[in-house]
Amino acid sequence: MPLAARRCFRLAFTTALSLALCYGLDIGIPFVAPVFAVLVAAVPAPPPGARAALGLVLFLAAALGVGILIGPLLQQAPFSALLIIAVGVFFSYRLAISGGKALPGTLLALGFAVIPAADVASSALASALREALVLGMAVAIICLWLVYPLFPEDPAPQRPAPPVPPPAEDNWLSLRATLIVLPAFAFTLTNPATNLPFLVKSILLGREASELQLRDAALELVGSTFLGGLCAVLVWCCLGLAVELWFFSAWVLLVSLLVAAGCYQVIRNPLSPGFWSNTLMNMLILLGAAVQDSALGNDVYRAFLVRMTLFLLVAVYATVAVYLLQRWRDRKLSR
Repeated sequence: MPLAARRCFRLAFTTALSLALCYGLDIGIPFVAPVFAVLVAAVPAPPPGARAALGLVLFLAAALGVGILIGPLLQQAPFSALLIIAVGVFFSYRLAISGGKALPGTLLALGFAVIPAADVASSALASALREALVLGMAVAIICLWLVYPLFPEDPAPQRPAPPVPPPAEDNWLSLRATLIVLPAFAFTLTNPATNLPFLVKSILLGREASELQLRDAALELVGSTFLGGLCAVLVWCCLGLAVELWFFSAWVLLVSLLVAAGCYQVIRNPLSPGFWSNTLMNMLILLGAAVQDSALGNDVYRAFLVRMTLFLLVAVYATVAVYLLQRWRDRKLSR
């Protein structure tokens, strides 16, 4: 089997298996594990070993523990807490960009932003979310371990390390990503229990925006959000044929295969791998939130429309922010 096809199957089966396990075992917030599965399985490399995996899970637990400590401070000394959160998010993206540790950097940003926002609603919600995120990461890695032997990588030749960007450029990209997240964080505080998926989306957008050139921003940020919403609607409509876990997992597997085919150029296209992986994560977040709304007896279609509108708005804001900040910087450098 060609390498690109193996990568497609690995990403799709890891995502679908983690979804089936979390929903079947009723683990925390079930859609967290599939989102993490996309983050760990989309990397064209072998899965982390036992020691590295344990270190990643412990790092996530520690990063989220920082958020638990910041939560009470956010309510008692808001300005100081917001300053700590802003600096923490900045250094999270700095770790991802200059340190080459995209996944740990993203996890650290979740700890600095998502957990304190959840703590504003209730400390019980923050603790439950922290447990769900840690369990979700563990499930995602275990699923990747199970799937990888079936669709392994080719032995990789030794390659030189990629060039390290200048520190000034790293600082600028980190600042740009932070300025995308902070307004979304402030908006989430108005209703943390409802708007947490919106904040997670903004963190993923900040991660994506830090890797984009100006000319690609609109298509990558808005396009992947819109396509992820369309995929979520498609899977939700198909679920109406049979509301069963195996059926849900099968539809997610099928859509994941199609998205992965675009990601790894099995289906030739001009779009970047980041566009396709973010499309898949958007779909999983929107679907997971819709399933929770259905279980709670909420109006699924109204909630989906509101959530999708917010997702598109934050994607448009991120695009405009990238454009304006880059124009401002170019003008400043030209003086």
